[in-house]
Amino acid sequence: MITIYHNNRCSKSRAGVALLEDSGKEFKIIKYLEDVPSKKELEEIISLLNIQPIDLVRKNEAIWKENYKGKDLSKEEILDAMLTNPKLIERPIIINGKKAVIGRPTELINSII
Repeated sequence: MITIYHNNRCSKSRAGVALLEDSGKEFKIIKYLEDVPSKKELEEIISLLNIQPIDLVRKNEAIWKENYKGKDLSKEEILDAMLTNPKLIERPIIINGKKAVIGRPTELINSII
């Protein structure tokens, strides 16, 4: 089953949902601002993406700039920042089995569906 971590207020995330709908494949939407992933889930997502926690952070968000930018944060502190402020999590994230991508640009989603 394909899963998309989605924020409806984000145009890229809405485009990701539209692409999945157009594909005709079944998928599940997780509205991660409401249903915040656990630390373990977030670690699994980062592992599937094959990135570091900092690479999943939306660094242009005011929360990041005001509270975290310029600080030497550990991986744990970055994870905690995203869990406390899920708005910091880059989106959309699409997972299909053992493959995952951040759907920016949206066309990247095609590589795993």
